[in-house]
Amino acid sequence: MASWAALSPSIVEYFEGEDSYRCGYCKNESGSRSNGMWAHSMTVQDYQDLIDRGWRRSGKYVYKPVMNQTCCPQYTIRCRPLQFQPSKSHKKVLKKMLKFLAKGEISKGNCEDEPMEPTMEETVAGDFALINKLDIQCDLKTLSDDLKESFESEEKKKGKSPKKEESKGLIQSQHIEEKLGSGEPSHTIKMHMAPKPGKGADLSKPPCRKAKEIRKERKRLKLMQQNPAGELEGFQAHGEPPSLFPPKANKSNQPKSLEDLIFESLPENASHKLEFTRFLCSSPLEAENPPHGPDCGYGSFHQQYWLDGRIIAVGVIDILPYCVSSVYLYYDPDYSFLSLGVYSALREIGFTRQLHQKTSQLSYYYMGFYIHSCPKMKYKGQYRPSDLLCPETYVWVPIEQCLSSLDNSKYCRFNQDPEAVDEGRSKEPDRLQVFHKKAIMPYGIYKKQQKDPREEAAVLQYAGLVGQACSERMLLLRN
Repeated sequence: MASWAALSPSIVEYFEGEDSYRCGYCKNESGSRSNGMWAHSMTVQDYQDLIDRGWRRSGKYVYKPVMNQTCCPQYTIRCRPLQFQPSKSHKKVLKKMLKFLAKGEISKGNCEDEPMEPTMEETVAGDFALINKLDIQCDLKTLSDDLKESFESEEKKKGKSPKKEESKGLIQSQHIEEKLGSGEPSHTIKMHMAPKPGKGADLSKPPCRKAKEIRKERKRLKLMQQNPAGELEGFQAHGEPPSLFPPKANKSNQPKSLEDLIFESLPENASHKLEFTRFLCSSPLEAENPPHGPDCGYGSFHQQYWLDGRIIAVGVIDILPYCVSSVYLYYDPDYSFLSLGVYSALREIGFTRQLHQKTSQLSYYYMGFYIHSCPKMKYKGQYRPSDLLCPETYVWVPIEQCLSSLDNSKYCRFNQDPEAVDEGRSKEPDRLQVFHKKAIMPYGIYKKQQKDPREEAAVLQYAGLVGQACSERMLLLRN
């Protein structure tokens, strides 16, 4: 872990102009447009500020869709875990996992029979045509090497010899499954879409009421009709208005929280054992461990899911100053009946709540991009409450306030204040930091040495996209 005081600055290499390539959502051959840069290294604070301006990383490649030009605008979405309440379909997934662990029972049918488990191949493969040209590799062999190294390191600490067969479960799989927070899967391997709670759900409507609550209300109404004097007088005697719902007598009547469902105790004779381990993994983000940060520190981590000693899934997350950002989920398709995409997302939301207890400013869960124009990518909006990032002013707006605008237009400015501007925009480009010929200098000095007018255009475009704060902290590599 790097010490807090010894951090090196971010070093990035910006690719001039915009690139157009095949869209993985609507299949337009050249409709997807983005700006991009290569992160040789990056601090967690710089990446936090970048994703709050619409950037996203895939490995060391960091890209930002050109929102008003790309065919399928991708809006940064974040969930608010502190207010999050699992939906009925979320609870169904958690209870299914508990039932499998406790009794070994598997739900009838396969996961593809459930409406919240649709699949769509090659959904976002086209977004990585640009990465293809850079020969960026993200495959199971790389994952295998990372897992093997981290596993062996941990076993050595324990004084054990790692067993080769224990890590074969995921490594030998020929599929990569994409989950909620990614949006950046490998372009070389078949993938499946993340689970979507509900089919054809209308996000503008409130969640459906539980059947149990409806039955209680009907029973209550029936009792009132049979004995209106007795029931109503009982309430009125205490100075309270009549209620259609019976009072909640004790805590047992309260709905279970996310933590209750995730960490529910299993019987001693449980059929299966699910364990979790977490390791730092390779990424452009520098590992940081400040004194008031989370115990695990900041950086990129592999969260490994072990079932009876066999690894069945690996989630990649970035722990940043204000959020947990979901990157990928790889899982063994033999266990797709456990809805591991939804399950891992709920665990990561719960994990964010745990980190918040130690580090109060860390209170959001970033789910990648929300694409309203692609029906099969709208499931992210079901993790409520959540916000979308305004692509012009970079302020967060509750998703409920954005939906009607998105129904009318693919590209929208969510900030309703017509006078509002991007407060973090580049205002003093001469203060931008440049790394040139092993020397660090402000752009105001660097530009005096340059005669190519295209150089200035590229640097100013970069400054506008990353904003003033990042342009002053990050080093822009120029050859």
